[in-house]
Amino acid sequence: MADKPFIHPYIPNAAPATKEAMLSELGLGSVEEIYAEIPERLRFKGRLDIPEPILAERDLRKHVMGLLDRNTSAVDYLNFCGAGCWQHHVPSVVDEVINRAEFVSAYCGGDYSDLGKYLSRFEFNSMLAELLDFDAVANPIYDWGDVAGRAFRMARRITGRDTVLVPAHISPMRLMEIRTLCQPESMPNSTKIRFYEWDRETGMADLDDLRAKVDDSHAAVYWESPGYLGTIEAHGAEIVKMAHEHGALAINGVDPITLGVLTPPGTVGADIACGDIQALGMHMHAGAGCSGFIAFRDDDPVFAQECPLELYTVMETKTPGQYAVGEAIAERTSYGSRDQGVDWVGTASGLWTIAAAVYMAVMGPQGFKELGETCIARSHYAAKLLGEIPGVEVKLSPHFFKEFVVSLDGTGKSVADVNKKLLAHEIFGGKDLSAEFPELGQSALFCVTEYHDQADIEKLASAVEEVTA
Repeated sequence: MADKPFIHPYIPNAAPATKEAMLSELGLGSVEEIYAEIPERLRFKGRLDIPEPILAERDLRKHVMGLLDRNTSAVDYLNFCGAGCWQHHVPSVVDEVINRAEFVSAYCGGDYSDLGKYLSRFEFNSMLAELLDFDAVANPIYDWGDVAGRAFRMARRITGRDTVLVPAHISPMRLMEIRTLCQPESMPNSTKIRFYEWDRETGMADLDDLRAKVDDSHAAVYWESPGYLGTIEAHGAEIVKMAHEHGALAINGVDPITLGVLTPPGTVGADIACGDIQALGMHMHAGAGCSGFIAFRDDDPVFAQECPLELYTVMETKTPGQYAVGEAIAERTSYGSRDQGVDWVGTASGLWTIAAAVYMAVMGPQGFKELGETCIARSHYAAKLLGEIPGVEVKLSPHFFKEFVVSLDGTGKSVADVNKKLLAHEIFGGKDLSAEFPELGQSALFCVTEYHDQADIEKLASAVEEVTA
């Protein structure tokens, strides 16, 4: 047995004969020739300090399950942490559909392996566009921070200006992604990020500060509703008006699950919307499971031309009377034009578009309305109970959808200490804001959705009262 070549059970084409056939087809004598262009100084010499491979499937599964069992998930504990990835109920039909082999197996749709993907994505785009009150929605990618950065780059190309105004209380993690996409200011074609203030009493935009700062040099004004701190922005129409008065675009960041009860960005007058579809039928996956979208009005073709992401539409076929779904103006993307594309685009999260399409179809307009009303009612009930605890105060505007800021300053306890003690009650507490927003003191961002029932909320309030006493 020792003389037999090693064939890895989980790596395709590990058989020596298969390797030789591939090398022969390439006209190469060894695998090393493939790596010849990598300089010697960059090559690792020696053996990696990693365990030997686990070859038996049963043993491998046992090992992986042992690692996973060390985790405590939001299924095991009550979870009241949101801040960009939220716990909503996912109907079982969503999981059933996206785990069908024709959807989950192939990497991407195409003429060779469409299997209904293009049609499903088109249905997703259509339903989300209706929810947002926009003309077009691009195929999602990565997450909210990523698409916000891409939307800012779109605005720079459309307006010929290089500066975008954003609220100073934007999510720090989202801002890091935006800055990465917009590149350092010293680089050519970078997009500069500047800030306008927020009202410390309400959590909304400080319109006076925005009015003083916005001018004809800005490509866009960006705002969010609800914002990172949970507040529903009441000044969306005024922000749009200010931006347009100076020839800037108005870009609205939005959580689409709120739009059964809140005014859509298209109705407010925004030019571009971006956000995350994670709440639309996607489970949380270790803080991820996110997918960012860009939507825009289509009265001016420049918006579609400058959107770097894939667009799907209904097209006529060669057969009269027959139609198919395909990619629209694909040549503008980096997939179609490579380095000549208007921008670069990475791997699309196409499977999540199908999940969101199923979710939106199942919910329908009435379902979104009931869901929104439920989130508002339950989050406000939680805020009421927490606000009645001695030393605990609910901060900012009373107008929020599912997230709200809770101050623990009056208890003399830190958020970190309270959250640690809540674990003994099998509860994940709110997101600690003390480092990100020190002006809010020892405050946490709590998230309550339709996932949490009355007993869950009362258990949270009882536990917080106990650990802060």
